[in-house]
Order: sequence, then C-alpha cells, then structure tokens
Amino acid sequence: MSDNVLVLGGDGFCGWPTSLRLSAAGYRVSIVDNLSRRRIDEELGCESLTPIRAIGERVAAWKRVTGRPIDFHPINIATDFQALLDLIEERRPRAIVHFAEQRAAPYSMKSAEKKRYTVENNVPGTHNVLCAIVESGLDIHLVHLGTMGVYGYGTAGIAVPEGYLNVKVDVGPNRQEEFEILYPAHPGSVYHTTKTLDALLFYFYNRNDNVRVTDLHQGIVWGTQTPETILDDDLVNRFDYDGDYGTVLNRFLMQAAVGHPLTIYGTGGQTRAFIHIRDTARCIQLAVENPPAIGERVEIFNQATETHTLLELAHKVATLTGADIRFYSNPRKEQAENTLRIRNRKFLELGLNPTTLDDGLLAEIVEIAERHKNRCDRSKIYPSSTWTREQSLDREGSRTPQGVEHSEDRRAASG
Repeated sequence: MSDNVLVLGGDGFCGWPTSLRLSAAGYRVSIVDNLSRRRIDEELGCESLTPIRAIGERVAAWKRVTGRPIDFHPINIATDFQALLDLIEERRPRAIVHFAEQRAAPYSMKSAEKKRYTVENNVPGTHNVLCAIVESGLDIHLVHLGTMGVYGYGTAGIAVPEGYLNVKVDVGPNRQEEFEILYPAHPGSVYHTTKTLDALLFYFYNRNDNVRVTDLHQGIVWGTQTPETILDDDLVNRFDYDGDYGTVLNRFLMQAAVGHPLTIYGTGGQTRAFIHIRDTARCIQLAVENPPAIGERVEIFNQATETHTLLELAHKVATLTGADIRFYSNPRKEQAENTLRIRNRKFLELGLNPTTLDDGLLAEIVEIAERHKNRCDRSKIYPSSTWTREQSLDREGSRTPQGVEHSEDRRAASG
C-alpha cells in the first residue's frame, strides 16, 4: 500500500500540525492548500498571534530539521477539479485528509457574502474530492475533519452517539421495526450546515461507489503547539485570538496575557466539547491507520476528549492568571444553557491517551501569549458577527464599545 497521504488544507491551524505528525510517522505528505486562510487574515486585518512563516519556509524548515520532505501544491479544490484529479492520479495516496473548508462559525455568519462564500467553498470542495476519488478508480480512504456542532447542543438527555442512532418506527398495528439512522443534525451556523451537507455527500458516495470514509466530529480545539511544531521557531503553529477564528479557551488565555477581562457571551452555561491540538493530530493518524473495510458504512468518530461549560473554563483561567471575568450579550442564536454528554469510545479503543485540561498546558499557552502579546490587536477581541438580522440591527444602534451590551465584571472567586 502506498505511504502517500494528501492533506487538504495542510497550512491551517489543524492541518499544519497534522501534516507534520504524519510526516514524522513515516508518511510521504503532500499539502494541498489555496492559502485562503492567510488571505482572510489580510481581509480581517488580524494576523495570527504567533508569527507564522510562509508555507515555502515552513516546509523547508521541516526538511532542514528532520530530513523529511513535504510537497506543497497551491490548488483550490472547490474550483480546480482537474488539478486535484491529476495530483491524486500521480500520487496514488492511501488516504486523503480533508481540512480544506472555511472553518469558523462566526465568520460564516458575518454577512450574506460570507454565508455564500462558506457554502460555495466548503460544499463544492468536498464534492470535488469525492468525485475525484471515484474518477481516479483508486481505493482511497477519505478522512474528513467535521465538527461536533452538526449535532447542536440539545441532546434530549442522552449521550451523543458516534454518528448513528437506533430508532423504532411503527409500521403497522402493534408492530415496530428498528432502523439505524444518522443522528439528527441540528447545525447552529452556516459553517455547521456545510458540515452537515458533507455528511450526506459521504453517505451517498459510500453507498453508491463504495468510497471509504471516516468522518471525525471534532470538538473545540485548544492549545497551539505539538511535539513537531516546537522543534523550530519556523514550524510554529498559528494562534487565532480574534472574535471570528479564535477558539474560546485560547481566546481566554490570550485575554489574560494582555490584561483584558475574559469575554463570556451569554450566561456562560453553554456546554461545549473540547480537544487539545496534540490529540487532533494523533486522532487523524489513528483514523488514517484504521480505515473502514470496503463496503462498510461511513465510520464516524466523536473527536473530543472532555466537556465543560464556558463559565467553568473562565474560572479555571481566572484562577490560574488572576484575570477578571466579564459577561456580554450573546451574538449567537442558541440556548442560554445546555448539558452535553458525548460518546468517544472508538478513539479510546484505538489507543488514544487523551490530553485533558491541565494547568501546565494552560500555562504553556499563556507563555506563548505573553511572548507575542505585542502582536495583539485589542480591537479584534470582540465578535463582529451576529446570528440574526435583528441582532445586527440592535448592535448597530448600540452606543456601547464594539456594539457589546450588558457587561458585568466578576472576580475569579465569584460563583
């Protein structure tokens, strides 16, 4: 079997450390990326807190440090189908790892333009990958990074299963049949909706063309560095802290480093699933190395290691750093509070040793934020997206800074 692996979106926050992890494990990695995330940095006027190198410098640094090559191919998979197909036929990879989608829920809700871009980028890109696999005639395992957000956050009191749900349906008088269905989707943004559409495309091509697919429903990623990215400053991973792309725990730790109150939107009672960036890369490797058999259904993993409320996270960071906590009106359309339980036994059974919230790792991120805090643009901390037109109009009429309302300071010791 070929040791070639294509990593689509391999220049991104999850894609770059995963590319290095797979290369270190002995795979011949080819990164495919149109560098759109870097262009969005320019559009938003907000760079990574860590100074990331150009992709050419990154792969050259990896070759210098490890002796292992990584190829880079500037292909837009949503529009350059033939280039993608040609590369697949040339490389004949054992697996394609698919990160190449606009990944931020707030960005996807920013405007009609961003909603349309997110759909026009994400859905055609995924469909082109599936079409190219079928057209090539090769047996290629597609590993896709999805999101726990396709499930929504109302779980009807059950632990969210890994993709499938057994249901009983009345089919006649006093007679029921049991069926297995995809767990009902409840996406909370245009971004999450594109991931839901991906799942239906996977279902069809798996059933119709026997394409082997593993769909990873990932939680919110925290952390920045992995054992590979810390080998050299030129390999550093990105650190997003802004209101569009910054993930919540990383944002809290950056805010603490620059002396800004921790920003909680709503009550803080929203429960989310989390995973460290190290485990993201490790889970992708486990998925690549454990494909479903030809003819098996789409394999779905819940790629998350723990759940916490946003308020629990804020108190942990506040206790560690002495930061204040401040509450703001929530720009999202969601329940004020929720419970969330998930099943994640599949990765545990494959040998994943989860990285859970640890003060040492939190301190590591604080150190990174401290080192680069002069690069922080404090005007980018607050969200600029709203989920409904009514919220947008309310924000435009607000006289408070950044259109954020109803703030309230609370010390770390508060309940």
